[in-house]
Amino acid sequence: MSIRRELPADSDIIADIYTKGFDTDAEAKLVNTLRESGAPYLSLVYEDGNDLIGHILFTMVELEGDNSNIRIMGLAPMCVLPGDQCRGIGSSLVRAGLDECKSEGYDAVVVLGYTGFYPRFGFVSSVEFDITTTFNVPMEVFMAQELKPGALKDRSGRVKFNQAFDQFKC
Repeated sequence: MSIRRELPADSDIIADIYTKGFDTDAEAKLVNTLRESGAPYLSLVYEDGNDLIGHILFTMVELEGDNSNIRIMGLAPMCVLPGDQCRGIGSSLVRAGLDECKSEGYDAVVVLGYTGFYPRFGFVSSVEFDITTTFNVPMEVFMAQELKPGALKDRSGRVKFNQAFDQFKC
């Protein structure tokens, strides 16, 4: 079992992981659209032998209202094949992705997700940093993590995800 960066030959298998893991192919299409957008991204796969069974994607987001050069990644989407869930694969992907984002010099990561899962990796409600999102969601599910201590201190604004996410806008 290993985690590695996505290769071009992995794209169809990754799409299949999302199609099997969700009720529609919307997330699979989202991954393809984000890849093709030209925006910086980090795409990791979880490999078990010769089989890909999980995927995670981070894409650069913008902090509207902030004039600095802060570099923030948004974690989404992530999927593990249904038969392989609850084995720690998603957690391993999150940890590896955060490590890669940090090593690439990103300042913070944001996620819109389950409050019973993401806090174990250091995510906290974004209200602690005075940042919001363009999505109309309860603020406790919009979370952030500083990869560089103090990176979000004294900043404010709205996080704007890639326009590919607009199909999911609440």
